[in-house]
Amino acid sequence: MKLVVFGLSVSSSWGNGHATIWRGLIRALGRAGHRVIFFERDTPYYARHRDVTVLDGLDLALYADFADARARARAELADADAAIVTSYCPDAAPATELVLDAPAPRRIFYDLDTPVTLERLERGDPVEYLPADGLGGFDLVLSFTGGRALAALREQLGARRVAPLYGSVDAAVHSAAPAIDRYRADLSYLGTWSADRQPALEEFLLAPARLRPRSRFLVAGALYPRELRWPPNVVRYEHLPPGEHAACYSSARLSLNLTRAPMARLGWCPSGRLFEAAACGAPIVSDRWLGLEAFFTPGEEILVARTAYDVMAAIDLPRSVLHRVGRAARERALAEHTAEHRARELLALLGGRSGGAHDGNHSGGGDRQPDPAAGVLEGAVAGR
Repeated sequence: MKLVVFGLSVSSSWGNGHATIWRGLIRALGRAGHRVIFFERDTPYYARHRDVTVLDGLDLALYADFADARARARAELADADAAIVTSYCPDAAPATELVLDAPAPRRIFYDLDTPVTLERLERGDPVEYLPADGLGGFDLVLSFTGGRALAALREQLGARRVAPLYGSVDAAVHSAAPAIDRYRADLSYLGTWSADRQPALEEFLLAPARLRPRSRFLVAGALYPRELRWPPNVVRYEHLPPGEHAACYSSARLSLNLTRAPMARLGWCPSGRLFEAAACGAPIVSDRWLGLEAFFTPGEEILVARTAYDVMAAIDLPRSVLHRVGRAARERALAEHTAEHRARELLALLGGRSGGAHDGNHSGGGDRQPDPAAGVLEGAVAGR
């Protein structure tokens, strides 16, 4: 198959999570013999931090102005099997116009930021990557978030067919690696700064750091405000390229997963970083959100915290317990959450086969799931 994608970035992972997800998907599609033409605006922001331009299965089409790319885009769409526009594509409006006019058998919108999209709509803020008349013109709308978000895409934006396409991990890139001294920590967190995620960072990492001045904590990610005051025992890295992620996950006693507030409210929102850490065999402690147990079993494959004290209790678990949790997470990630799994799901959706589209919540009932946090740390301790 030939897929044409108009997205945010695949060439630079700096300050965005889209690139890593797309790289894994494109590699998996390429290994299966498919081809992806990815149109990306060549912005100085990403050009300064470009870390990938060549991938098996990828034809990267960088452009300075969409007017310059229009002719090639139209030509590529003429014989494409599917065309995809993503959230935060800087030229989503003209790209959508081309896609909806194209003869491609499948026209898709992929929202990798669904909870943020819906929150902006609720506030009445403009969402520049959405068509003015909603998503009804697309044959399929994919969402990085499942659960109630799928129904909202239908009800608020007129999507006719919706399905989750969750994050994933490229197991060829993310696997257990030798520990490196500069990344050693009792608790590490990889994530770009976001205002609506900062309270969780304060509760689950900065508060434990202040309470445990002799412990070592690590935060790696871009865009954190200069005025943010870090405890002296928090090591900071402005950016870690994907090639360094495995070493970072493998060097920490425990890895922290945090969820943006709009995503936590909707649930069914596993981040790509969650699967990356799991594939490296890293023991993970996470904030809690609806649907978590559909991806990893609390107390067995992941630890779930409600407070800073839960995080500290998790850090204090014996290494044998943490290693067991990490091994179980890796087994689950490789069994269900690799880029190959998501590529097969995408191809099934494009082919219209079963197992893809949903009219409402993800299988399992969405917001009717049990609370995944209850007793998790106690269960892990009991399993020593």
